[in-house]
Amino acid sequence: MSDVLQILLLTDGKPGHENQSRGLAEALGRLTPVHVTLLPVEKRHLIASLFSSGKLHEDIPRPDLVIGAGHAVHGRMLAISRSSEAPCVVMMKPTLPCNFFDLCLIPRHDLRGKPPRTNMVATRGALNRVPPPGIRSRSSGLIMVGGPSSSYAWDSEGISTAVCAIINACGDRAWRITDSRRSPDGELEALAEACPALVTHPHATTGRDWLPDRLSEATEVWVSEDSVSMIYEALSSGAQVGLLSVPRLKPNGRVARGIDELIADGYLMPFSKWDRVTPLPEAPEVLRESERCAVEVLKRFFPKLADAK
Repeated sequence: MSDVLQILLLTDGKPGHENQSRGLAEALGRLTPVHVTLLPVEKRHLIASLFSSGKLHEDIPRPDLVIGAGHAVHGRMLAISRSSEAPCVVMMKPTLPCNFFDLCLIPRHDLRGKPPRTNMVATRGALNRVPPPGIRSRSSGLIMVGGPSSSYAWDSEGISTAVCAIINACGDRAWRITDSRRSPDGELEALAEACPALVTHPHATTGRDWLPDRLSEATEVWVSEDSVSMIYEALSSGAQVGLLSVPRLKPNGRVARGIDELIADGYLMPFSKWDRVTPLPEAPEVLRESERCAVEVLKRFFPKLADAK
């Protein structure tokens, strides 16, 4: 291996999956020099991709590490790992048996209370690209809203009431709001009409670095409960985080249980329990799961690099 860790990042084109892989790669880059190559993977039958050739185009450096997220990349990353003899790290619980992979980074609510095996790391939520809190001055507020999903319905009126109350209580702060791919059409426009002080940023107009940059500037962040990945991104930023409730379709489901655990542990303040004259409380700690997993990857597969830190 050269002095630079060659990382091959496989992507199925879904931003949520790619952000998890990039989060790990960027955290590794904060620990040791890395070079990241992005390899888009076409959707194929899982078995066919599993037994496909692991040969790479000559323009792609031989990887030292293969990482990826999403069922579509599992077979291909295993084939490349087998061919290159590079360890492979998968995000989230894979479709294939976990013992196929060198390391699985699995949100602990997906383990359903079972202890992780030796090739697993139980994470608190999904990994993300939010950098560690720095010295940048924090003064703004950020609101992130999602939309209906398999686990949650939507309540536009309830969200609007909560957002307006937050803006009115903290009017001395500059407030931004962004949405997601699941947000109902016209949601941001309606919220901006109800709360003229809001500056809207539709997700389709923001770049890859927009959200990490805005989170690093925010003192206070409010996230709709359905937006689990956004919740963990906010908790990774060092901001104080509030929760905008929406109706639960699966009150006893794994997603809801994970949210309730964060509330019970003091990481999230639900809007219904928020005291409008008191700032949101600080979380017990800033969640830095990307960094924790990056350290684990170096210890397991590149101990000389880990020892050099």
